[in-house]
Amino acid sequence: MSIIDRSVKFTFIVAGAGALGLAMVVSAAAYDGTNCKAPGNCWEPKPGYPEKVAGSKYDPKHDPKEVNKQSESIKAMEARNAQRVQYFEKSGKFVYDVSKIPTAN
Repeated sequence: MSIIDRSVKFTFIVAGAGALGLAMVVSAAAYDGTNCKAPGNCWEPKPGYPEKVAGSKYDPKHDPKEVNKQSESIKAMEARNAQRVQYFEKSGKFVYDVSKIPTAN
């Protein structure tokens, strides 16, 4: 392979990469954002999707008991952590399992 063949091959590779890069820039710049409510907020519902979800067939109708499960588990976790800290401050030993913490009678 001569030096001229290498330079021609290199030129074609560089030209192809440049053309690909230019095509990507032009396609990205082609979107004019006419459907955006605000810059960066371009979500649109599919045709037939209601303006308000509440009361429609798309409303998930979450059960309040199911929604509150996480807050209840967090409260229980904080109570266990308080017991651990209290026992650690009293004895200087950290016990992870709350059931193994001796209760004062």
